Amino acid sequence: MPGSETSSAIMFYIYVLESLKSKNLYTGYTKDLRNRLKEHNRGLNESTKPYLPWKVIYYEACLNEKDAKRREKYLKTTHGRRLLKRRLKEYFYEK
Repeated sequence: MPGSETSSAIMFYIYVLESLKSKNLYTGYTKDLRNRLKEHNRGLNESTKPYLPWKVIYYEACLNEKDAKRREKYLKTTHGRRLLKRRLKEYFYEK
């Protein structure tokens, strides 16, 4: 079938973490989201280590790594952070 992907397609995940300690947000991308969250929560990333523990509050998936990198970079901009806050409006206001 044209355009169909097999289940072995590699996905790249853009993710947003929230610190349960400080409520800080962290945006990144990875091929293995579960493992990456474990790495963050083990303190293996210097920029997230002081704010342990973390939880995933948002993620997107891409088939192309360049697309994922570009999206991660955008979500780290002022416009991207605003978009994310609008996208997760109910999540942030229900706290």
